[in-house]
Amino acid sequence: MSRNYQRPGQRERATRRLAVLLAAIGAVMAAGGLPAAQQTTGADARRVFAPVPIAFRMLADNVYQAAGNGNSHLIHTSEGNVVFDTGNAFAGQADDHYRLLRDAAPGPIRYVIYSHSHPDHLGGHPYWIDEGPEIIVHREFEEERRYTQALSRFGGRRLQRLRPPRPRRADEQTAQGAGRPRPPVPIEPDILVGDRDHAFELGGVRFEVLNTPGAEGADNISLWLPQQRILFTGDTLGFLWDGFPNIFTMRGEKIRRPIEYIDTLERFIALEPDVVVPSHHDPIRGRDAVLSGLGRMRDAVRYVHDAVVAGMNEGKTVHQLMAEVTLPPGLDLHQGHGRVSWAVKSIWEYYGTWFHYDTTTELYHVPAREIHGELAELAGTDALLARARRHLDDGRPLHALHFIDIVLGGAPEHAAALQLYRETHERLLAESTDVNNAYEQNYLQSVIDETGAALEELQPGR
Repeated sequence: MSRNYQRPGQRERATRRLAVLLAAIGAVMAAGGLPAAQQTTGADARRVFAPVPIAFRMLADNVYQAAGNGNSHLIHTSEGNVVFDTGNAFAGQADDHYRLLRDAAPGPIRYVIYSHSHPDHLGGHPYWIDEGPEIIVHREFEEERRYTQALSRFGGRRLQRLRPPRPRRADEQTAQGAGRPRPPVPIEPDILVGDRDHAFELGGVRFEVLNTPGAEGADNISLWLPQQRILFTGDTLGFLWDGFPNIFTMRGEKIRRPIEYIDTLERFIALEPDVVVPSHHDPIRGRDAVLSGLGRMRDAVRYVHDAVVAGMNEGKTVHQLMAEVTLPPGLDLHQGHGRVSWAVKSIWEYYGTWFHYDTTTELYHVPAREIHGELAELAGTDALLARARRHLDDGRPLHALHFIDIVLGGAPEHAAALQLYRETHERLLAESTDVNNAYEQNYLQSVIDETGAALEELQPGR
């Protein structure tokens, strides 16, 4: 197929189809979309996992975005098109993204670039490969995919507790498509980006694919359009702009390297972009706003990193540092995606590993929970629960949990203990609004729901 191939009558059909599709999408957004105030960057934890309606945007004369729960992008040139990320298969939006972008820009697909290996960025892959484009990924892409797929059941169980149920795709949206979504197709890279970046020109447009390990793993790459000063970052900056990054994940992935992330932010700042285009949520426009946000993120991560290293050298424990290290005024990034205290623990264990030198039992396979039943026998469940209640009433829910854990370790169906356990998690959830971390809140809610279900099972007649 010719690289300059253009289907006869394509522009006319594109105009008609795009109008129809955008009208349908507008109806979907009006019926079930987020309020306008929540369709921009911000600290509301609900936005981390909230459904995001499909939207079509022209970011520049030749740059298009199909937005949703994962954004897809197309850069049009006179010699063909370049695609950066292809949307979220789980959200049921990738096929509509494909149609929106193909209707907007004629010409063959020459390159498909994947910012990293997470499935919410690869969902449209089966739609984009018919014309045999070259696939560009990071050299760590395959390894990141390998281990996450090998641990898919492990990670899946955790995700069920960290994410609310995904809404089913509306009939109206399904009707936009041409039948069922296409089945998955293996991703077979043609070009690997590693220590060296990869640059190419197409139709007079220069593309620079950058090695930018960051807040979403070791296989992050970004795309820089120097002539237009547009930077596509994927998830390199994390899920939400101007937020503290997820240096670890509760769902279970390899730890991210904080110094690499700081170096990546330094590199972005040196580029002086006019527009930053993440693969979730909205573009950030204006060089001053971009540089201010990038600088705050860099300085906040560096501050936390240096505070942890200093504390380790002073002999402080990881728990002391989790309690002590907070962001200073001026660097108080929102923590809707990454939480500072968890980053402290991750950095400590990244350097200090799993043995904290707190107790010899850390070296062996018998956890404290193994003797909780015996402790409950010795102390008495009534006394333990009374002390837990006192801690909870005095505003110390974490202390209360330790006592409740001892009771439940010996009697997992103890109704009074379960009731206090649920109440304690409800208190933690109510207090979590000072940080508004989506993972923390969803996890706490899952424990509340599971404990409530266990209490119902104990009701007479069940």
